[in-house]
Amino acid sequence: MKIFDDKFREDGYKIIAGVDEAGRGPLAGPVVAAAVVFDDNTYIEGINDSKKLSAKIRSELFEVIIQKALSYSYSIIPHTIIDSINILQASLLAMKNSVNGLQIRPDIVLIDGNKTFPSQSKTLTIVKGDTLSQSIAAASIVAKVIRDEYMKELSYSYQNYGWHQNKGYPTKLHIKAVNEYGITPFHRKSFLKKILSEEQLGLL
Repeated sequence: MKIFDDKFREDGYKIIAGVDEAGRGPLAGPVVAAAVVFDDNTYIEGINDSKKLSAKIRSELFEVIIQKALSYSYSIIPHTIIDSINILQASLLAMKNSVNGLQIRPDIVLIDGNKTFPSQSKTLTIVKGDTLSQSIAAASIVAKVIRDEYMKELSYSYQNYGWHQNKGYPTKLHIKAVNEYGITPFHRKSFLKKILSEEQLGLL
């Protein structure tokens, strides 16, 4: 993965930022994006797409990443904004904000996926980038860990929905809880239209 990033350094891009998001699919909670910049000598063993790692390994790598990064930043876009501008635009906004929050301006931003956003730096989209680039994979881990911890904290106030386990994703338990107990202030109403009526969603 570092070799992948090093190819861009060989092309003259000295400062490389990897960007990824977590939380596009859940019924509740925010979408979180992170951006990470390493120096050209940093190699972290075990980094991979966050979805392929256990929670324990993600947490351990998170600590290593934030210690070794030249700069890292993250952005949390709440469910209200997701409902307002849609999840794709909210994800792109989170990624843009995370890059703007870096203490170092990157020469190039490697973005997981196939959609980009306005930036003062050159941007390059990479499909499945979190399985190819160390910088993107690191960003995916940072975003995932921060979002998971956010949902765990929320779960203390909304214990019926199992967010400490499902992190807001549409598991059978979560959908059953929505039907039985209704929605919380943290649910994405735009994601629940196939589950609940407009009246239940409070849209009327």
